[in-house]
Amino acid sequence: MVFVTAISGGYVIGPYWGQGKAWLALLAAVLLAASVVLLYNSSGVPSAGFSITIPSVFGSVPTPARIGVAMFGAASVVAVWVAGATTTMVSEKLLLSDRATVVLAGGLVAVFAGGPLAMAATLPVRRQVNTLQSTDPQRQLAEEFMTGSRSIGILERALLFAFLAAGQPDAAALALTAKSLARGPSSDHGRYASEYFLLGTLASVIASLAMGMAVRAAIGLSVL
Repeated sequence: MVFVTAISGGYVIGPYWGQGKAWLALLAAVLLAASVVLLYNSSGVPSAGFSITIPSVFGSVPTPARIGVAMFGAASVVAVWVAGATTTMVSEKLLLSDRATVVLAGGLVAVFAGGPLAMAATLPVRRQVNTLQSTDPQRQLAEEFMTGSRSIGILERALLFAFLAAGQPDAAALALTAKSLARGPSSDHGRYASEYFLLGTLASVIASLAMGMAVRAAIGLSVL
């Protein structure tokens, strides 16, 4: 990951090799990639041939994770310094933009208000599952499938709203297809899981589509 980031980043900044900020941006990207590796794979980091002893300031936090946090902080500082003026200008424009406010409000409604809608749509299926015996294989399979669906639903609605508000329904359809392939229930999960998946997905689509159309109409664009 770090190697690919360095190589691809170096290729991108090649035309700007004489500008110091371009190399600092590359440094920030490499530090960020290295911090992710250390934070999420702290127990499996290959040995560098030597060890570093750091005082136990963070309790039982592994040393690679501490180094990853430090690298992440350094990457953030470098990135903010490199893009400071541009970031300030863009932030001011977004804060003063009525369109940005409308889009943000619509996105929050679609993502978080769509959750109760999906819960209400799937309530009949969950009630049927709860009536089954705890030892029933159908109940166990359905409960296993329904575990963790909340975070997936939030991400799904966020992506759908972003694509629909941007006027890219094809990309929204692609996101749904990807979810169906990665998350869709198989025949082994039983009919309860299939009904739960279908109803929850349709509820998320309805919430995202309604808010996407409303936002586009509010900012003066065609609804689709």
